[in-house]
Amino acid sequence: MPKAKILLVEDDLNLGYVIKDNLTVNNFVVTHCDDGEKGFEAFDKEAFDICILDIMLPKRDGFSLAAAIRKKDKLIPILFLSAKSMKEDRINGFKLGADDYITKPFSIEELILRIQVFLKRSKNQLLESDETHFEIGKYNFDYSNLLLECSESEKTLTQKEADILRLFCIRKDKILKREDILISVWGDDDYFLGRSLDVFISKLRKYLSNDRRVEIVNFHGVGFKLEIKY
Repeated sequence: MPKAKILLVEDDLNLGYVIKDNLTVNNFVVTHCDDGEKGFEAFDKEAFDICILDIMLPKRDGFSLAAAIRKKDKLIPILFLSAKSMKEDRINGFKLGADDYITKPFSIEELILRIQVFLKRSKNQLLESDETHFEIGKYNFDYSNLLLECSESEKTLTQKEADILRLFCIRKDKILKREDILISVWGDDDYFLGRSLDVFISKLRKYLSNDRRVEIVNFHGVGFKLEIKY
């Protein structure tokens, strides 16, 4: 299985290095940023499996960073780190879409256990959204009826085509990792299923080709992103 990628945004460099080193030893790939702006830039460029955010950050605090991340990705787990234990801070964090909140000082073992719980949960969340109708440029996508239509064409999709397209719509403008698509749609991520995924992506690109603003972009070795230019 590919290693899970973690975005760690922590301005205390010593603590950041300790967390990164321990998570790396435990088979995670960690990108460490020391302020909120760098954290969002990293999130916008790469595909991560979980975000670990300090609250008191320079340039952009953890709360505003979490809000920006949630606008781009509704499902990625967000775990707050904080020196504060105030009830108001915890409530504010959860209102912004945080999944958990851990107060400093904490044990690395506890952090790893929480990460593992959220990673298992998030793998099963991609298809659990209630959304079934989407606008993709000039297309209307009705997932419930497997229908993709625009003024020039109407296409009835197969179930797997619709499942994949729905994942792209739910996480529009965010990279979807290949293994996440495979596990969500097929339940496995072996090599031969990966080849099948490429065929499905080619078909979806063809179905969406009447609108040049719509593109499924390939990030080599990582995954794909649905981009809609306005």
